[in-house]
Amino acid sequence: MRRGTYARTFAPDPQAPPTRLCDSAGCTAAGEYRAPKSRDKLREYWWFCLEHVRQYNAAWDYYKGMSPAEIEAHLRSDACWQLPTWPLGSLGNVHARFDRLREQARAFASSQPSEPGPVKQSAPPDLREPLSTLGLHWPTTLAEVKARYKELAKRHHPDANGGDRTAEERLKSINLAYARLRTRLAGMPQGDSRR
Repeated sequence: MRRGTYARTFAPDPQAPPTRLCDSAGCTAAGEYRAPKSRDKLREYWWFCLEHVRQYNAAWDYYKGMSPAEIEAHLRSDACWQLPTWPLGSLGNVHARFDRLREQARAFASSQPSEPGPVKQSAPPDLREPLSTLGLHWPTTLAEVKARYKELAKRHHPDANGGDRTAEERLKSINLAYARLRTRLAGMPQGDSRR
């Protein structure tokens, strides 16, 4: 097992200027160890000798002067790295998430082997992808395609999903699939797609 090289706990700071004196009043030792000036100035430092940095650290209280409510709020914001958070479902697209889960469940269920039955006619190769996008099976009719398109367009419209970019991309693929199926099925006599 290879051992890593770790700096010692009280090793002098490599960024310390070589001739700086300790910032403690009356001390003439070299100020090799840095300590933050305050809670609000964590990137500004005092430079102390080893003895005085130990005293400073022992007396340091980050939460000094804060009320219990302020301490609690600070701890909560630290739990999420000071990033904003919202309650679950408050962004307006909770229904879109459930719809996506339902679609994934349907897709999973349809991909599972079912009981043996009559063999269905396979779809033409150029219609397999659009049928899959709309969640339809071959054979189908233009009326079924239109009904399914309306349902999916309503569900994935960006206005219904709070401007969700994934819903917008999904709607684009639904539109392309619908256009391809509509063009192909409109040219067939009504009974042809059911054979």
